[in-house]
Amino acid sequence: MLASADEPAQAELAAELQRLDKIIGEWEFRLMLGGEDDRRSAILTIHPGAGGTESTDWAAMLLRMYLRYCERHRWQTEVIDFLPGDQVGVKSATVEVSGEYAYGYLKAESGVHRLVRLSPFDANMRRHTSFASVFVYPEADEEDTDIVVNPTELRIDTFRASGAGGQHINKTDSAVRITHLPTGIVVTCQAERSQHRNREMAMKYLLSRLLKLRRDEEIKKKDTLEAQKMEIAWGSQIRSYVLHPYKMVKDLRTEVETSDTDGALDGDLDRFIEAWLMQEAGGI
Repeated sequence: MLASADEPAQAELAAELQRLDKIIGEWEFRLMLGGEDDRRSAILTIHPGAGGTESTDWAAMLLRMYLRYCERHRWQTEVIDFLPGDQVGVKSATVEVSGEYAYGYLKAESGVHRLVRLSPFDANMRRHTSFASVFVYPEADEEDTDIVVNPTELRIDTFRASGAGGQHINKTDSAVRITHLPTGIVVTCQAERSQHRNREMAMKYLLSRLLKLRRDEEIKKKDTLEAQKMEIAWGSQIRSYVLHPYKMVKDLRTEVETSDTDGALDGDLDRFIEAWLMQEAGGI
Protein backbone atom coordinates (compact mmCIF):
# COMPACT_ATOMS: atom_id res chain seq x y z
CA MET A 1 0.00 0.00 0.00
CA LEU A 2 2.79 2.41 0.91
CA ALA A 3 4.62 1.76 -2.34
CA SER A 4 1.40 2.32 -4.25
CA ALA A 5 0.75 5.58 -2.39
CA ASP A 6 4.26 6.80 -3.21
CA GLU A 7 3.91 6.21 -6.93
CA PRO A 8 2.08 9.48 -7.76
CA ALA A 9 4.66 11.49 -5.80
CA GLN A 10 7.52 9.69 -7.53
CA ALA A 11 5.99 10.30 -10.93
CA GLU A 12 5.50 13.99 -10.11
CA LEU A 13 9.09 14.26 -8.92
CA ALA A 14 10.39 12.55 -12.05
CA ALA A 15 8.39 14.92 -14.26
CA GLU A 16 9.70 17.95 -12.35
CA LEU A 17 13.30 16.72 -12.63
CA GLN A 18 12.81 16.22 -16.35
CA ARG A 19 11.45 19.76 -16.69
CA LEU A 20 14.37 21.23 -14.73
CA ASP A 21 16.86 19.20 -16.76
CA LYS A 22 15.36 20.60 -19.96
CA ILE A 23 15.58 24.17 -18.64
CA ILE A 24 19.21 23.68 -17.59
CA GLY A 25 20.01 22.18 -20.99
CA GLU A 26 18.47 25.16 -22.76
CA TRP A 27 20.52 27.61 -20.69
CA GLU A 28 23.73 25.63 -21.23
CA PHE A 29 23.00 25.68 -24.95
CA ARG A 30 22.43 29.42 -24.91
CA LEU A 31 25.88 29.91 -23.41
CA MET A 32 27.18 28.92 -26.84
CA LEU A 33 25.28 31.82 -28.38
CA GLY A 34 27.91 34.34 -27.42
CA GLY A 35 28.21 36.10 -30.75
CA GLU A 36 27.99 39.86 -30.76
CA ASP A 37 24.56 39.79 -32.40
CA ASP A 38 23.16 36.46 -31.20
CA ARG A 39 20.79 37.98 -28.62
CA ARG A 40 19.17 40.21 -31.22
CA SER A 41 15.88 39.77 -32.97
CA ALA A 42 16.13 38.76 -36.62
CA ILE A 43 14.97 39.57 -40.11
CA LEU A 44 14.49 36.54 -42.35
CA THR A 45 14.10 36.62 -46.12
CA ILE A 46 12.98 33.90 -48.54
CA HIS A 47 13.42 33.87 -52.33
CA PRO A 48 12.50 31.02 -54.70
CA GLY A 49 14.96 29.76 -57.27
CA ALA A 50 14.31 29.15 -60.93
CA GLY A 51 11.38 26.88 -61.61
CA GLY A 52 8.26 29.01 -61.67
CA THR A 53 5.25 27.63 -59.83
CA GLU A 54 7.17 24.76 -58.23
CA SER A 55 9.71 27.09 -56.60
CA THR A 56 7.25 29.76 -55.52
CA ASP A 57 5.14 27.08 -53.85
CA TRP A 58 8.26 25.75 -52.10
CA ALA A 59 9.07 29.28 -50.87
CA ALA A 60 5.56 29.49 -49.40
CA MET A 61 6.08 26.15 -47.65
CA LEU A 62 9.32 27.48 -46.15
CA LEU A 63 7.59 30.66 -45.02
CA ARG A 64 4.97 28.63 -43.18
CA MET A 65 7.68 26.38 -41.71
CA TYR A 66 9.57 29.32 -40.21
CA LEU A 67 6.44 31.00 -38.91
CA ARG A 68 5.57 27.74 -37.12
CA TYR A 69 9.14 27.43 -35.80
CA CYS A 70 8.95 30.95 -34.37
CA GLU A 71 5.56 30.19 -32.86
CA ARG A 72 7.07 27.16 -31.10
CA HIS A 73 9.71 29.47 -29.59
CA ARG A 74 7.11 32.09 -28.69
CA TRP A 75 8.74 34.74 -30.83
CA GLN A 76 6.56 37.39 -32.42
CA THR A 77 6.57 37.57 -36.21
CA GLU A 78 5.47 40.16 -38.73
CA VAL A 79 5.62 39.76 -42.50
CA ILE A 80 6.97 43.15 -43.50
CA ASP A 81 7.20 42.47 -47.23
CA PHE A 82 5.37 39.91 -49.35
CA LEU A 83 5.28 39.46 -53.10
CA PRO A 84 2.93 36.65 -54.15
CA GLY A 85 3.75 34.26 -56.96
CA ASP A 86 2.11 34.64 -60.34
CA GLN A 87 -0.12 31.61 -59.72
CA VAL A 88 0.65 30.28 -56.24
CA GLY A 89 3.21 30.70 -53.52
CA VAL A 90 5.73 33.44 -52.84
CA LYS A 91 8.13 35.38 -55.07
CA SER A 92 9.75 36.98 -52.03
CA ALA A 93 8.97 37.38 -48.35
CA THR A 94 10.61 39.24 -45.49
CA VAL A 95 9.72 38.47 -41.88
CA GLU A 96 10.64 40.40 -38.74
CA VAL A 97 11.17 37.96 -35.85
CA SER A 98 11.11 39.65 -32.45
CA GLY A 99 12.52 37.71 -29.52
CA GLU A 100 15.67 37.15 -27.51
CA TYR A 101 18.21 34.99 -29.35
CA ALA A 102 16.06 34.85 -32.49
CA TYR A 103 19.08 35.70 -34.64
CA GLY A 104 21.35 33.35 -32.71
CA TYR A 105 19.14 30.42 -33.62
CA LEU A 106 17.84 31.41 -37.05
CA LYS A 107 21.26 32.28 -38.48
CA ALA A 108 21.68 28.51 -38.89
CA GLU A 109 19.05 28.60 -41.66
CA SER A 110 20.93 30.85 -44.10
CA GLY A 111 21.52 29.05 -47.36
CA VAL A 112 19.75 27.12 -50.09
CA HIS A 113 16.98 24.63 -49.27
CA ARG A 114 16.12 21.84 -51.73
CA LEU A 115 12.77 20.07 -52.10
CA VAL A 116 12.15 16.81 -53.99
CA ARG A 117 8.52 15.70 -54.43
CA LEU A 118 5.85 14.56 -56.83
CA SER A 119 4.59 17.82 -58.24
CA PRO A 120 0.97 18.72 -57.42
CA PHE A 121 1.11 21.01 -60.48
CA ASP A 122 2.15 18.33 -62.94
CA ALA A 123 -0.72 16.38 -64.51
CA ASN A 124 1.66 13.46 -65.09
CA MET A 125 2.68 13.44 -61.41
CA ARG A 126 6.39 13.57 -62.21
CA ARG A 127 9.06 14.16 -59.60
CA HIS A 128 10.37 17.72 -59.39
CA THR A 129 13.26 19.36 -57.57
CA SER A 130 12.83 22.92 -56.32
CA PHE A 131 15.18 25.37 -54.63
CA ALA A 132 14.72 28.44 -52.44
CA SER A 133 17.24 30.63 -50.66
CA VAL A 134 16.93 31.82 -47.07
CA PHE A 135 18.99 34.50 -45.41
CA VAL A 136 18.86 35.87 -41.88
CA TYR A 137 20.04 39.26 -40.63
CA PRO A 138 20.46 40.50 -37.05
CA GLU A 139 17.85 43.17 -36.46
CA ALA A 140 19.19 46.64 -35.80
CA ASP A 141 17.79 50.13 -35.44
CA GLU A 142 19.19 53.60 -34.93
CA GLU A 143 19.01 53.32 -31.15
CA ASP A 144 21.21 50.24 -30.75
CA THR A 145 23.79 50.58 -33.53
CA ASP A 146 26.41 53.14 -34.45
CA ILE A 147 25.77 52.70 -38.16
CA VAL A 148 25.09 56.10 -39.69
CA VAL A 149 23.13 56.37 -42.91
CA ASN A 150 23.54 59.59 -44.87
CA PRO A 151 20.09 60.62 -46.19
CA THR A 152 21.72 61.90 -49.39
CA GLU A 153 22.86 58.32 -50.11
CA LEU A 154 19.30 56.99 -50.15
CA ARG A 155 16.78 56.77 -52.95
CA ILE A 156 13.28 56.39 -51.56
CA ASP A 157 10.43 55.32 -53.82
CA THR A 158 6.79 54.80 -52.94
CA PHE A 159 4.35 52.57 -54.78
CA ARG A 160 0.93 51.02 -54.49
CA ALA A 161 0.96 47.49 -53.17
CA SER A 162 -1.33 44.65 -52.20
CA GLY A 163 -1.72 43.65 -48.60
CA ALA A 164 -0.11 40.53 -47.16
CA GLY A 165 -0.87 37.65 -49.45
CA GLY A 166 -2.59 39.92 -51.97
CA GLN A 167 -5.87 39.93 -50.07
CA HIS A 168 -6.39 43.68 -50.06
CA ILE A 169 -5.54 46.45 -52.49
CA ASN A 170 -4.33 49.80 -51.17
CA LYS A 171 -5.59 52.87 -52.96
CA THR A 172 -2.61 55.00 -51.93
CA ASP A 173 1.12 54.71 -52.55
CA SER A 174 1.87 53.43 -49.05
CA ALA A 175 4.57 50.85 -49.85
CA VAL A 176 8.17 52.02 -49.57
CA ARG A 177 11.33 50.96 -51.37
CA ILE A 178 14.70 52.26 -50.15
CA THR A 179 17.91 51.92 -52.16
CA HIS A 180 21.23 52.46 -50.38
CA LEU A 181 23.30 53.88 -53.22
CA PRO A 182 26.83 53.13 -51.92
CA THR A 183 26.15 49.40 -51.47
CA GLY A 184 23.26 48.84 -53.88
CA ILE A 185 21.18 47.24 -51.10
CA VAL A 186 17.44 47.52 -51.80
CA VAL A 187 14.78 46.96 -49.13
CA THR A 188 11.00 47.23 -49.31
CA CYS A 189 8.15 47.23 -46.85
CA GLN A 190 4.43 47.14 -47.61
CA ALA A 191 2.94 45.49 -44.53
CA GLU A 192 1.46 48.65 -43.05
CA ARG A 193 -1.28 50.93 -44.36
CA SER A 194 0.77 53.95 -43.31
CA GLN A 195 3.57 55.09 -45.60
CA HIS A 196 5.34 56.55 -42.55
CA ARG A 197 5.26 53.20 -40.74
CA ASN A 198 6.44 51.33 -43.83
CA ARG A 199 9.34 53.76 -44.14
CA GLU A 200 10.32 53.13 -40.50
CA MET A 201 10.24 49.37 -41.01
CA ALA A 202 12.21 49.62 -44.27
CA MET A 203 14.89 51.72 -42.53
CA LYS A 204 15.17 49.11 -39.76
CA TYR A 205 15.58 46.42 -42.41
CA LEU A 206 18.24 48.50 -44.17
CA LEU A 207 20.18 49.01 -40.92
CA SER A 208 20.04 45.26 -40.31
CA ARG A 209 21.45 44.57 -43.76
CA LEU A 210 24.22 47.13 -43.22
CA LEU A 211 25.02 45.66 -39.80
CA LYS A 212 25.37 42.18 -41.32
CA LEU A 213 27.53 43.61 -44.10
CA ARG A 214 29.82 45.18 -41.51
CA ARG A 215 30.09 41.91 -39.57
CA ASP A 216 31.02 40.04 -42.75
CA GLU A 217 33.70 42.61 -43.55
CA GLU A 218 35.10 42.30 -40.04
CA ILE A 219 35.32 38.52 -40.45
CA LYS A 220 37.06 38.87 -43.81
CA LYS A 221 39.59 41.27 -42.34
CA LYS A 222 40.53 38.63 -39.78
CA ASP A 223 41.02 36.12 -42.64
CA THR A 224 38.56 33.64 -41.13
CA LEU A 225 35.75 31.70 -42.75
CA GLU A 226 32.34 33.33 -42.91
CA ALA A 227 30.66 30.98 -40.48
CA GLN A 228 27.30 32.73 -40.60
CA LYS A 229 26.85 33.18 -44.31
CA MET A 230 26.86 30.90 -47.32
CA GLU A 231 26.87 32.13 -50.86
CA ILE A 232 23.34 31.92 -52.17
CA ALA A 233 24.04 29.70 -55.15
CA TRP A 234 22.32 26.57 -56.26
CA GLY A 235 25.46 24.53 -55.53
CA SER A 236 25.45 25.45 -51.83
CA GLN A 237 22.42 23.60 -50.48
CA ILE A 238 22.37 23.30 -46.70
CA ARG A 239 19.37 20.99 -46.37
CA SER A 240 17.35 18.60 -48.51
CA TYR A 241 13.66 17.80 -47.98
CA VAL A 242 12.75 14.62 -49.88
CA LEU A 243 9.06 13.67 -50.00
CA HIS A 244 9.35 11.09 -52.82
CA PRO A 245 10.29 8.28 -53.40
CA TYR A 246 11.02 8.16 -49.64
CA LYS A 247 10.64 10.68 -46.82
CA MET A 248 13.75 12.28 -45.41
CA VAL A 249 14.95 15.70 -44.27
CA LYS A 250 18.74 15.82 -44.12
CA ASP A 251 21.07 18.65 -43.16
CA LEU A 252 24.06 18.42 -45.48
CA ARG A 253 26.38 20.26 -43.08
CA THR A 254 25.89 18.10 -40.00
CA GLU A 255 24.45 14.87 -41.49
CA VAL A 256 21.52 15.14 -39.05
CA GLU A 257 18.42 13.63 -40.63
CA THR A 258 14.86 12.57 -39.86
CA SER A 259 12.08 10.71 -41.65
CA ASP A 260 9.52 12.96 -39.93
CA THR A 261 9.12 15.31 -42.89
CA ASP A 262 5.70 16.50 -41.73
CA GLY A 263 7.14 17.55 -38.37
CA ALA A 264 10.07 19.39 -39.93
CA LEU A 265 7.85 21.27 -42.37
CA ASP A 266 5.62 22.16 -39.42
CA GLY A 267 8.53 23.93 -37.73
CA ASP A 268 10.20 21.14 -35.75
CA LEU A 269 13.72 22.31 -36.65
CA ASP A 270 15.55 22.34 -33.31
CA ARG A 271 17.49 19.13 -34.02
CA PHE A 272 18.98 20.68 -37.17
CA ILE A 273 19.64 24.13 -35.76
CA GLU A 274 21.14 22.93 -32.49
CA ALA A 275 23.41 20.42 -34.24
CA TRP A 276 24.75 23.12 -36.55
CA LEU A 277 25.33 25.57 -33.69
CA MET A 278 27.16 22.89 -31.71
CA GLN A 279 29.29 22.11 -34.73
CA GLU A 280 30.14 25.77 -35.22
CA ALA A 281 31.07 26.03 -31.54
CA GLY A 282 33.33 22.98 -31.83
CA GLY A 283 30.97 20.83 -29.79
CA ILE A 284 31.13 17.92 -32.23
